[in-house]
Parts: sequence; C-alpha cells; structure tokens
Amino acid sequence: MSGDAHHSRRRRPPKMYMVASDYRVQDQLEGTIRLQRGQLCVEQEGGGGHRGGRGDYLWVKVIDSGCVVKVEREVLSEVAPELAGLLEPVPELELRVKLLSRPQTLHRFLSLALGSELRVPWSRSQSELAEAQLRYRGPLTRGSSAVYFGVQLKGWAAGQGKCNGFYKGRQLFVCPDACGLFLPVSEISLPRSSRSSSDPLSVQSRSAECVSPLAVGQRVCFPQDECVQRGTVQFCGPLSSRASSTLYVGVLLEQPVGSWDGYYKNTKLCSIPSPAFGALLPLSKVTAETRSERPPLAVVNPKPLPKLPLSPLANKPAVQMTIPTSPVATPTSLIATPTSQTATPTDRPLIQAAMLVTAKQALQPPSSLPKAALKPPPLAPPTKPQVPPTRPQAPPTSPPTDHSRSSNGFHNLPSPPIAEQRAELGRWLEVGSMVEVNDPPLFGVIRWIGQISGLSEPVAGIELDQELSAATDGSYLSERHFRCPANKGLFVKLRNCRRDSRFPEPELPTNQVDRCNSIAFANWSSERVEDNTPPVSGLDARMAYEGFKKGIQGHLNSCYLDASLFSMFSCCSSFDWLLFWPTGSAHSKSAQDLLRCEIVNPLRRFGYVCASKTMALRKLLKAETADSGFTNEEKDPEEFLNQLFLLLRVEPLLKIRSASQQPQECFLYQLFPPSVSASPASPLLSPVSPLASPALLRVANVQALLESSFMHSGLKLTEAPSCLPLLMPRFGKEFKMFDAILPSLTLDVTDLLDEALRQCSICQLVAEWECLQCYEDVDITPGQLKQYCSTCNIQVHTHKKRQTHQPAQIRVPQGSWEEGPVYGTRQLMDLCAVTCIETSHYVSFVKHGPEPTDWLFFDSMADREGGENGFNVPQVRACPEVGRYLSLSSEEFARLDSSSLRDPVRRLLCDAYMCLYHCPQLSLYK
Repeated sequence: MSGDAHHSRRRRPPKMYMVASDYRVQDQLEGTIRLQRGQLCVEQEGGGGHRGGRGDYLWVKVIDSGCVVKVEREVLSEVAPELAGLLEPVPELELRVKLLSRPQTLHRFLSLALGSELRVPWSRSQSELAEAQLRYRGPLTRGSSAVYFGVQLKGWAAGQGKCNGFYKGRQLFVCPDACGLFLPVSEISLPRSSRSSSDPLSVQSRSAECVSPLAVGQRVCFPQDECVQRGTVQFCGPLSSRASSTLYVGVLLEQPVGSWDGYYKNTKLCSIPSPAFGALLPLSKVTAETRSERPPLAVVNPKPLPKLPLSPLANKPAVQMTIPTSPVATPTSLIATPTSQTATPTDRPLIQAAMLVTAKQALQPPSSLPKAALKPPPLAPPTKPQVPPTRPQAPPTSPPTDHSRSSNGFHNLPSPPIAEQRAELGRWLEVGSMVEVNDPPLFGVIRWIGQISGLSEPVAGIELDQELSAATDGSYLSERHFRCPANKGLFVKLRNCRRDSRFPEPELPTNQVDRCNSIAFANWSSERVEDNTPPVSGLDARMAYEGFKKGIQGHLNSCYLDASLFSMFSCCSSFDWLLFWPTGSAHSKSAQDLLRCEIVNPLRRFGYVCASKTMALRKLLKAETADSGFTNEEKDPEEFLNQLFLLLRVEPLLKIRSASQQPQECFLYQLFPPSVSASPASPLLSPVSPLASPALLRVANVQALLESSFMHSGLKLTEAPSCLPLLMPRFGKEFKMFDAILPSLTLDVTDLLDEALRQCSICQLVAEWECLQCYEDVDITPGQLKQYCSTCNIQVHTHKKRQTHQPAQIRVPQGSWEEGPVYGTRQLMDLCAVTCIETSHYVSFVKHGPEPTDWLFFDSMADREGGENGFNVPQVRACPEVGRYLSLSSEEFARLDSSSLRDPVRRLLCDAYMCLYHCPQLSLYK
C-alpha cells in the first residue's frame, strides 16, 4: 500500500452505528454497562475490528453515555453520518429506530431550504401544532454532531417560544424574543399542502389553522370603565386546542389596571411582570392602535400647531412616493411618478399638492433681505394658503418664536414636538440617520447637522427620498452645506426630525445592572432570613438543593461569584466566621448583613438565592474598590475573595514565612510547580508520577503540588489554617500545565508547618534537617518530603551522589524529646469544594456528606428563560460518580482512557481552578 493511500485511509471519517439489540458489556472500572437498542455509537480511531473467540469486535464510543466499549460487530447496524446527526437529538430510542427505517424522509428534511414552512409543537402540554419557519439547521455547540432545527414561531404562536435564536453564547439565527425554538427532527412536520398523506414524520395529528390578526409587540387599545386602556400584545391565539376556539389577546398594559398574570389553567401563555399590568380579552374587544389614536405626549410647547391642508388641487395629479426595499435611501431609489388610477391610496404615502405649495413658501427666503442677514426679523402674517380655513390666525405682534412656520426662509414644517420624557432619544440623530418630518411625513436621510447663524439650536440638512419643487441641492441661502440632487435638499430644525416610521424602531439597550431590582425579577425573588441557619448535609442537602432554580441565580457575568459563594457556604460551616466577624465599619457591617441574611441563610433554608441579592453585594464591592467591573464584567474567584475579605475587614486565612523573613499574610495560595530538569532516572520524568516535567506530565495530585510548591519556594506555614483555598496551576485553555489534576480528598500539611514536630523519613525519630535536593531522589521515598534526624542526615549525605547537597536545619518545638520514634498527630484538612472553569464560565463541585459519593454539581447559568432580557436558571444536581475517580491514585488514573471520562467528571479533573480545604475543628476557634 502506498503512503498516499495509507494516509487517506487513516483520515477517513469514523463510521457511525446504531445498537440493533440490547447488549451487555463488562468493564473493569464501570462494571456492567448496558447498551440499549437505538443508542448511537461512533467507531474509535485505531479501534478497528478484530476477531475474538466468539466473533468480530469493534471499539466504539456510545454517544448517549460517553463510555468506550468493545462490542460485537453483529450487534451494530451502520448508519450514514448525516442521518446519525439527525437521530442523535431524538431522546426516545424506539423512535430513533422507526425514523431510521424511513431514510428517504430523513434525507428530505436534510434538504429543506431555510425559510421553509413547518408545523411544530409549541408547548409540551399542548397537542396543537403551530406555524413555524425554518431558520437554522445544524449543531447547537461547536464540536457537536447533533443536528437541530431552529424555527421561528409564526401567527398566533409568536411569543410562545423560548429564545431569540441565541444559544449558550452563540447567535444561530435572529428572530424576536420568545419566538424561537430548537427542536429535533422527530418534532417537526411539513404542512399538509407540502407533504403526502403518508408522510412518516407527521408525528403530530393536525396543524394550526388559525392565523392571528395581531402580532406580538403590536400596540392595541380597548374600552374599560368609560375610558380607553392601551398596551402591547404579548399573546394572541386560542385558549384551547379546538380549531373553532375563540381567539384571545393577552395585553401588557401601560397602567396598573389589570388582573391577569399570563397563565391560563396552569399553562403559561406569555410573560407578564405583575398581574396588575396584564389583561386577557377576547379579540372582538381589542382594536389595533393607529397613529392618530396614540395619546398626546407631554410637549415642550403646549401651544397646538396648525396642520397643513391635505386636500389635493382639483386638476393636478398627486405625486406618488415609491418606498425602497433597502433601509438606506439613495437618490436613485425614490422615483416620483404620477399616481395611476388603479393604485390604491392606502398602498403608498402621497405627497399632496397643497404640501408642495406650503413647503415652497416656507423654504423661500425673503427677497428684501441681504444674503448675510441670517438673524430673523419680524415677518408678516402667514398667507391664507398656510392656514386652515376653519381656524383663522391673528397677525403676530412680535418677532416669530421657534414654533413659527418660517424664519428667514428656514423650513420649519409643523411636526409633533418631542416630549420631555423622550428628549434623550434625540441622541440617535446623526449624519446618515433615516428620518421623517411633517405629518403626513416627508422621508429622507440626514446629510448634515450644524449651526446656522441666528438660530440657537442645531439644524439638520436632509436629502429627501422624493423631489420637492421648493427644496434645494444642499445649499441654504447660497451657502452649500452638503451635496444632493436638485430639489431634494431640505433644512429643518433637528428637534423636528423623527425616526423613519417605515422601519422598526431598535430596542434601547437595557441596563442589566438596574434590571435586577426591577419588577422583571419579581417572579425570581428570594426571601430574607434573619435567623442563623446552619448548613445541611447528606440526604437533606440533596433534598434542599437538587433541581432547577436551585442554588444561586447567575446574572451578567456573575458565575465567578456564584460558584465561590456556593462552594463556601452551601454545605460547609468553616467559613461562617466571616458572617460574625466583629467590625466597626458601617460599610463592612452592611456587607456582612447582606451576606448573612440575604444570601447564606436563604440559600441554606430554601436552597435558592435570586440574582438581585448577589448584585447588591457586587455593588458594595464596586463602591469599596472603585472598580465598576464587579457589577458587569467577568472576574476570577481570587479577585472576588480578596476583595470580599477586605470589605469585611477580617483576619487573613494564611500566615506564610519564607526562610528567616517575617510571616506574610494572605487569603489564598497559588500553587507554582517547578520546572524540573532531572536525570533520565528521576521519577519525575515518569508520565505517571505525582510531578513531572511539563513535557511529559499527565496527572498530578494536589498533595504533591502543594509540597513541591512550598519546598522549592522555601515556604512554611507559621500556623495551621482552618481554611485553605488553593489555586491550581493553569494558564488559560491552551496552556494547561497538566492534563488532569486529582484533588486530594485529604491534605496533610504537618510537614509544611513551621516549628512542628516532624518525623525522620528513615527512622521516624524527631527530624532536624530537610533537603531540597533529596526531594527528587528516587532511592529515598520518591515524591515525598525528605527530612532527617542528625544521624540519618549524616549517613544519607555521605553517599557520593549526595555529597553536594545542601540540607537545611529546621525548627524543632522547644522541649526535651525522648529517643525513639515520634508518633505525633498529623494535621489533616478535608476537601470541601472544587471550582472549575471552562470557556470563561465557572461551576462548582461541593462535598455534601461523609460518603464518597456525596457530591453536588452547581451551575448558576445552566439554562435560560427568554432572550437578551431573559433570566438565567440555576441548577444543582447530584454527581455520585465523582467519588469513584477521586479515590484513584495518580498512577491508576493515568492509565485510564481520557475519552471515557463523562462530562461532569471531565470538568472536575481537567478544568479545576480552585480547591477549598477546611479543618472543621480549627474553624471553631475563629
């Protein structure tokens, strides 16, 4: 076989299989593994078939469970990779088998064009299908092969979705909030008009036949108690699955006069912040709000402005404005043409002839004024064509104000003045903004903004979409401000410009920091608990914490804080001294009260804390440090813990001495393993040793890392700590120093204490010397600290290999010690929690009981409800499998296949960021 052929064969994609019948596999670590009919498997590289005693076997990875097993070939049925991707998201195994028996239909769904019409279930509790449009087809996360269908709900089902096309940090498609769904192939079907009656994927019985006349987000009004109430449509559709059911409209009211919470018979129809702002009405009682029906705004000048006459001249055709399909208006995209008799006047807005007369007169500068005289002199009363015949206007007796029709030829068409409550919205106006002036409107694009002599407020130069006989080419009083085609340049006061109403108004960005304390979080709030609440453990901890909406709710990059607080306080009392530490600062007392009564006590009693509580703590940290990033930016747990301890004015956790220097105080310790260059015989070069060079290292444990870090840095603990937060050695995703780190369940810090009674590594007498060079010696207890009594120290360093060593004398507690072995009490610390990071997101594993399987996994942002302005849903779940791996030694773990690690275990061992150790006995003295 040639090299090219061999290379191409090696690079072929792995084959996909489906388990054809139930099968059992015996695994050395996992025990009996049961494969079920319908599970999908992928062939492993280098795991080609080989013949055993009973037949051919294949090494495959079961996609549903993540385990790698050896399976008989006859149990597997090969599946095309593209069909396997469609079947992978289908949760029911028997349904997978049925779908695979119809490959033509699966291929049909694979070839559907984006934009195709579909029918999908919009709710788990409803059997009725909703209209939808295919917007995306593919995997939801990078590296995944599972194919999902992203659809946008249409018609009455709009607003009943779960997202806006955004999934875990990726915008897969764009649609309005609560209109998007991601579904497997088993939950979609084609409309009856586009599929045959025997379509095998018509898993739903019927399709939605009603189309809502009102869209979600549309403004409506309705009469109530002799007045008109207004609001925005949040739901429009039938309340039951019957085809003849009456359509109802759910409205989010502007005033608190409602009594509906968004639910109907325990089924959520839409999101209503408070029942006082919700109303559910029959469609017959609700009407769409027109522009003229909108309530008047609080204007700057209460004096009403006259409107232009709208009646066209008798024998002159109106000019029809053609609206461009592009959102950017160009001079060639708008063409003024006479209106044909077949065109309906409601199809396109018209520029009436009377408007042209008024605009021409308003734009025309007085002929008697010199060119440079821009200061507005007193003007004569407006001529009759400018005034409605039913409202004659008296001649002005003083120079015109800013609200007069014209000022020295300056065009000031009457448009609704900007309300005080919307004054800040004027900031969006800039060169290039699409605007409208007048009513009926004239549309155009701002080409120039500036000052004109004689006017105190800014002026906008607009290039109109259509020609206007009274307009210019961008010049005003013979002074050019911008260039545009003739009869398209118009100058108006900037405050009279409005956003182009032909296009949807972009949503203003929401202040997510303040949103935590708004009514939007009313349904997610947590209670304040004054009574001191101890942590729960064992089965009680699982009952209190396990499930969705449990733990601490994440919001706005708060995962670093959520994971840290849950690790410290959920099932451990060793950090409770922080809640009662005496402090004289009012700021510190406020933070301590917030931490104790709003976060820790509610978490332990109810198992849940709202994001508004942690945001209050983040605001206190921001005020204390003058770092605004604490409320909205990503931070690391060590940044948060350092600032929290400083805010509470507490005593440092650790006191560490280097050589003969004075002890230094700190709150946590960063592990720094050395860069070892040892001889080939050194155990440090073994890939399964506790420590090795970065090039060969696979697995390390925390005990070895801590001893090595202290030994090579010449550090000692001056006193035994009650809590020990340790930061793992890692430098980003691409520069991990270890493939995996095993958190030691028990940490022995006896030999790291200054002036502690220590045993000789050889004879167990009182140790008086220690040697850094001997630490790497494979002949004397490799991988452990080397400490000797005086006799053993002389004997060990008499050897020719160790004559260059430089042992250092250690401090021994004062007193007389008898000759013989020393059996002192070891200073041990227990692992209570591990914080992990993956792609800038922190989660935590917490030990909640004495059993090896008592582990909980916490993610403050496990799920999300709604789009950009939605809510994160925290989750806590049991992870008993963690205990089995933590009980392994480094050598045993190094022999495992890393691909067999399931996700929670993989995150703990491969992405560990901080380990929390505690000594419950010592914490009582804090």
